[in-house]
Amino acid sequence: MLYNAEFALQRINGELLLLELGDNPRELYEPLRYILGLGGKRLRPMLTLLACSMFSEDFTKALKPALAIEVFHNFSLIHDDIMDQALVRRGKPTVHEKWDIPTAILSGDVALVEAYKLMIQVEDNLKMKAFSLFSQVAKEVCEGQQMDMLFEKKEKVSVAEYMEMIRLKTAVLLGFSLQIGGLVGGSTDSDAEKLKSFGQNIGLAFQIKDDYLDSFGDGPKVGKTIGGDIRVNKKTFLFTKSLEIGNSEASKRLLELYSKEDNSDQKVHEVLEIYKHLNIKEECEKEIFNLYNQSISNLIGIKADMHKTARLRRFADELMERVS
Repeated sequence: MLYNAEFALQRINGELLLLELGDNPRELYEPLRYILGLGGKRLRPMLTLLACSMFSEDFTKALKPALAIEVFHNFSLIHDDIMDQALVRRGKPTVHEKWDIPTAILSGDVALVEAYKLMIQVEDNLKMKAFSLFSQVAKEVCEGQQMDMLFEKKEKVSVAEYMEMIRLKTAVLLGFSLQIGGLVGGSTDSDAEKLKSFGQNIGLAFQIKDDYLDSFGDGPKVGKTIGGDIRVNKKTFLFTKSLEIGNSEASKRLLELYSKEDNSDQKVHEVLEIYKHLNIKEECEKEIFNLYNQSISNLIGIKADMHKTARLRRFADELMERVS
């Protein structure tokens, strides 16, 4: 079956609704069905199917690992929301808010089990490799989340530390989504590694773009209040880069502002003024551009039809052209 993005998305959403998750106790499975039903772009499973289509005419053979990745992603969201004490996810109450924390923890746990059950349904010759790669990614995502939590209590975070955290927390799953899709489609290990690197680099660029938009985006277009990260003292690329290149006076003032629980507009204004003084907007744009170029270079030499490879380049372009 030839790849069609609209059909692929419809197929993913349909298959998620049909997952045999279990019914008893109802309180264990309802929260999982709830969060899976909240929608979203289904970015990761879509990339899995897209990567498979580069090497196989039947992209649907990658449906099970694509579903596994989406279920795993939602497992991480359930637990992340608990740790962040988030009240809303995709415009709806978070799982722990709608039910309670113990129920959310257990539902997240069963989501992880279901993800492994789906991943192991790849072809026999790939079972051990898929299981091993998936387990490593799951471990790294947890490491990234722990690092993110530790950063909340840490006064200074270096750019290198921040980049490693977002690589683990966000980018490795994007990379794996493409890697496993390629392998299921029949790619060589070498080409699958290139897809993985493409995904990780574009994932890093995506996260830094998200940081950038929080401070320099158009609020209504972005769909968030500008300065949200600043209000909660979140260590972003902008914050870490400012400490790296700023003079002692600017760094000292930035650390003072981030040492207080203050979500005022005045605080946001002052931090943004520091960013502007240090040309952090330009530093962000430069880093995003470099990561984008690295991701595109990862596609060179992949043994697939150039028109199919171009789909990934278009995906990267669309990601980088998000509203600003």
